[in-house]
Amino acid sequence: QVQLVESGGGLVQPGGSLRLSCAASGATLDYLGWFRQAPGKEREGVSAIGLSDGTTYYTDSLKGRFAIGRDKAKGTVYLQMNSLKPEDTAVYYCATILGSPIPFIQRAYGMQDWGKGTLVTVSS
Repeated sequence: QVQLVESGGGLVQPGGSLRLSCAASGATLDYLGWFRQAPGKEREGVSAIGLSDGTTYYTDSLKGRFAIGRDKAKGTVYLQMNSLKPEDTAVYYCATILGSPIPFIQRAYGMQDWGKGTLVTVSS
């Protein structure tokens, strides 16, 4: 049984940073990723990482500000978020990805399992 537990969200001022963590157990697929959902908006793919080779994927609008990483030994995936903006406010979810990470990044499509999410609020 796959279990994904996100942590690290909170309130941060514009321009600040946060590091989200996802503790994953039981996951046997090739990719883990992060997607987000802001109030009243559709899900948005944020980033993904290959669990075996560490290849990373990002939605174009977030490249340069967000960075995904993994600790294979701990079974943990991270999302470092820098230069945060109010429009980054959302619930962030960790998810296992079925198949290619490209549809996940482009359309938040192909998630198989996801956690309960962690809320990130960017506000002064």
